[in-house]
Amino acid sequence: MALQLLERGKGLGQRVLVLNASYEPLQFISVRRAIILLLQDKAELVEAAQQRLRARGISLEVPLVIRLVRYIRIPHRMRLPCSRRSVLLRDRETCQYCGAQPGRAYLTVDHVVPRSRGGETTWENVVTACRDCNHRKGGRTPEEAGMTLLTIPRQPQYVAFALLGELERHDVWRKYAYT
Repeated sequence: MALQLLERGKGLGQRVLVLNASYEPLQFISVRRAIILLLQDKAELVEAAQQRLRARGISLEVPLVIRLVRYIRIPHRMRLPCSRRSVLLRDRETCQYCGAQPGRAYLTVDHVVPRSRGGETTWENVVTACRDCNHRKGGRTPEEAGMTLLTIPRQPQYVAFALLGELERHDVWRKYAYT
């Protein structure tokens, strides 16, 4: 009965960041699911919004971040797909040649070893580049073009990498976005 009343509360369209017992970001869930975990003592409230959910005989803070009481084991090597979106996230939407941040629409994914020379679309061979740098590099390697990479491209090892873009969108979540 109380949960039915809570569903009508404000802020239930929001999402809640779930942290492992070690404060490692795991996933996003609905406010309703977060409240259920809190009421079952499976999680504890870490950060809350200023709004409150009220039902007959109960008043709860709207959770923004919760932490699981028990640690959930996560595989160390989680193979994430190498896509344009994930490469832009890994490189933080920054050109890996000149350091410019012109915006997602003006960035390209560049193959360090060009595809015309057998370069594959793998984490270790693609970087974010602005249009000017990508054009200047052309079908050459960075060494041949006289360009240096700001960082060596690698596959992300951190499981919460998949959440990185979402974590950056909210001030409260941003502090949990370590990579």
